Amino acid sequence: MSSQTIFEKSLKDVHQSITKPRQAVFDALQHHQSLTTAQLIAACPDVDRASVYRTVDLFETLDIVKRIPNGWKYRLELGEAFLEHHHHATCRICGASIALPENPALEKTMQELAARRSFTLESHQIELVGICEACTS
Repeated sequence: MSSQTIFEKSLKDVHQSITKPRQAVFDALQHHQSLTTAQLIAACPDVDRASVYRTVDLFETLDIVKRIPNGWKYRLELGEAFLEHHHHATCRICGASIALPENPALEKTMQELAARRSFTLESHQIELVGICEACTS
């Protein structure tokens, strides 16, 4: 199933329309690894700021988009229905967010840690913070 089809189904399943602002926000997120809210607003010049915020709120509720912690702020990216599960490394100097591919051993360890505490793990995010190659040069 294509990303567009999944997007349309996610909205239609909860009786929401595919409006121009919603499509513009989805398209912007589809063409970037992750964006701050300011970057997302800039990437949607034909959508007013309030509509971007409302759209992001709706998309978060529907798991179309997820927040990636970035210090006390966050970045936005499409949810796992659109992207493979992964984690992030964030540069504490420039704020760059680097996607790290899924690691089966790490995922197994997370499940085992949760099981040891009789905890049913539904999702998780691991955020590494450090200094990227560009900022160390």
